[in-house]
Parts: sequence; C-alpha cells; structure tokens
Amino acid sequence: MEKETTQNNIQGKEKVSTQGEKTSLTASFSRNRKGPREFQKNVRRRKQGRGGKPRSEFEQKLISIRRVARVVAGGRRFSFSVAMIIGDKKGSVGVGSGKASDTALAIEKALRDAKKHMIKLSFTKTFSIPHQVEAKYSSSRVTMMPTALGKGIVAGSSVRNVLELVGVRDVTAKILSGSKNQMNNARAAVKALSEFETTQKN
Repeated sequence: MEKETTQNNIQGKEKVSTQGEKTSLTASFSRNRKGPREFQKNVRRRKQGRGGKPRSEFEQKLISIRRVARVVAGGRRFSFSVAMIIGDKKGSVGVGSGKASDTALAIEKALRDAKKHMIKLSFTKTFSIPHQVEAKYSSSRVTMMPTALGKGIVAGSSVRNVLELVGVRDVTAKILSGSKNQMNNARAAVKALSEFETTQKN
C-alpha cells in the first residue's frame, strides 16, 4: 500500500510539472508574439568577385588561349599565351596579350596590356559609326560600314567581339583577308575604329 501511494504521488507531481511547463511556454509565446508576421522579400546581395574584390568595370572576352613551348638546354619549357578583348560597352575597348607559366597569371598580364592599349571612341546618336572605314594589321584586313537602324551587328570572328564590347549597335563588318588569326583580326578592328577616337582626356 505504501509503495502504491508513493508511485501515485510521483505521477501526480510529474503531471503537475508538465502542465506547468506547458502553461509557461504558452504564456511566453503569447508575450513574444506581436501580431501577424510581416512578409519580407528575400533580397540577395550582389556577389563580389573572388576574394571579396569588387568586379571590374570592363567586360572581358578571351579570344585565344594556347600552350606554347620554348626549347632550352634541359628540354622544353611550357607556358600559356592568352589574347583578350576588354570593353565597357560605352565607347572604350582594348586588345591585349600575355604569356606566363600559369593561365591565371597570363590572363592578368593580358588584362593589364589591354588596359594599357585602350582607346575611347565617339559614335553617332544611334550608336553607330559615322562612315565606312578600312584598316590592315599584319595579314588581316577589315572593313566596317554603318547600316540601317535596328539591323544590329553583322560581323564574325573576333571582330564581332570587339564591336559588342565597344558598344556599337548597327554596324556591318567584313574580313577581307583570308587570315584566321583571332588576335590580328581583333587588332585590325581596333585599328579601324581608332579613326573615331576622341582626343578628350578623362
């Protein structure tokens, strides 16, 4: 009999404690709750570049990346050669090349070289070129002419990349030579556009 009464007392205390905990939880929840929840839009922050660095103001386009070899006394030493076009689509464009033992270093060198040889151009109100122009660089020969409004860019190879990154809209370009060298074609395009280079300094 004594054992049964002690067990009943223990069970009664456990019930009272659990009920007290429930009532305290509901009371705290009612205190913390302040009306219906407000809808919050999931706004994502813009990601920065690698290493927390801000993104560059210029868009980049790799036109060629090659592995080259140099013969030395102990054998052959390999490195990477990179050609790149950069532009802000607001009239600035540049072509550069870089070579290093690692692709990342070669790309960085090409970027610095492109910024060094960048030109600033002035276009018409419709973001086209004022007149037909032709240029030759090494074995590459390129011609460009303005087209009707809304036709867009009609070009191929790396010449199209140059026109897109410089920011023109209605231009037709044609490679007159049989050269397949992407670097020479890009430099010929930049040389042709350099006729519209502005003399004002930022």
